[in-house]
Amino acid sequence: MNNPFENAQKQLAKAAQLINLDQNTLNILNQPERILEVNIPVKMDSGEIKVFQGFRSQHNTVRGPAKGGIRFHPNVSRDEVKALSMWMTWKCAAVDIPYGGGKGGVIVNPKELSEKELEQLSRGFIEAIRPIIGPHKDIPAPDVYTNPKIMAWMMDEFSKLEGFHNPGVITGKPIEVGGSQGRGFATAQGGFYVLKEAMLKLNKKPEDSTVAVQGFGNAGSLLAKILSKEGYTVVAVSDSKGAIFSEQPLDIEKVADYKQQNGSVQGFSNTKEITNQELLTLDVDILVPAALENQITNENAENIKAKIILELANGPTTPEADEILNKKGVFIIPDILANAGGVAVSYFEWVQNLMNYYWGEEEILNKLELIMKKAFDASYSAYKKYDTNMRMATYIVAVNRVASAMKHRGKI
Repeated sequence: MNNPFENAQKQLAKAAQLINLDQNTLNILNQPERILEVNIPVKMDSGEIKVFQGFRSQHNTVRGPAKGGIRFHPNVSRDEVKALSMWMTWKCAAVDIPYGGGKGGVIVNPKELSEKELEQLSRGFIEAIRPIIGPHKDIPAPDVYTNPKIMAWMMDEFSKLEGFHNPGVITGKPIEVGGSQGRGFATAQGGFYVLKEAMLKLNKKPEDSTVAVQGFGNAGSLLAKILSKEGYTVVAVSDSKGAIFSEQPLDIEKVADYKQQNGSVQGFSNTKEITNQELLTLDVDILVPAALENQITNENAENIKAKIILELANGPTTPEADEILNKKGVFIIPDILANAGGVAVSYFEWVQNLMNYYWGEEEILNKLELIMKKAFDASYSAYKKYDTNMRMATYIVAVNRVASAMKHRGKI
């Protein structure tokens, strides 16, 4: 099994080499500033007390407070949150917002918990990590299997402990308690904006492009809807139970409704059932991995036929697979750029919370498009200048920004 933190370190080492980053800076960036490991007791509906293990990693805070999601998943591990927090540092720097990288997680299958148990776990986790979070220290957000409802519980718990309403501690909240317009679909919308820029640079047209989306969750399903409306032909989607493929364009709205009713996309009419692995190697123009990390590996990279990969998931491609795809000339829009729309709108939400003044959806989307376009252009310029791939180009932009901030603050 690929270790995500080792993958993150390999990517950093590669970028450091390209920009001749000094060893002292690399030594600091190679490890998180701090990791908090906590145990959360939850009284289950049966009366039994179960103890769940959780983590919060803060990779680097030289450019601002740590920022990053909290995931509830059975496969959460210390190394996973370390890797994700490092990727968050680069993501925030790549889109030039004043945050560092953080990430948290609890080892749990939330689908096995009742609503009451889930609320207890959410509140318990926030109580446990409270000493290191806050609007000016570390601002969590939703991630895998967490959502606005869970964020509202977490914000409420933190506010109770602090003794006053404190919405700026968490982003991704419901609108009614300080959430931002556009946050629910920001990751997908940001992904669309960078894909749009890439299509212009590569002289490709949406109407001539077929798409496969691995992961029909929040980000993946919303992006599939946006792409369908914009003239792309989505022919395959998948969820954790399996995948479907159609020779004809899928009606994404109907697929979403079907999944809502049946719990999976499998069985949708006039489609062929395939595996998640088969979806990755379909003969399509654009592949969107929007599930978990380590999906594209050295075992399947050679069989990938897509010309463009838009990484909506975090860390879906291993470094070994990266090399294979780059040799094949695949244009990869890396995760730290492709899925940064979520953190960009989280930033807007935080700013609105601190000001206690809120913008409308149109203004949010205009600001988001500007940020994503600027970020893509900076990465694309580095891609041309350093004659490298888009992942390394985005890393170069991000690592340079973090290293420069470290220098100005006298850290190196």
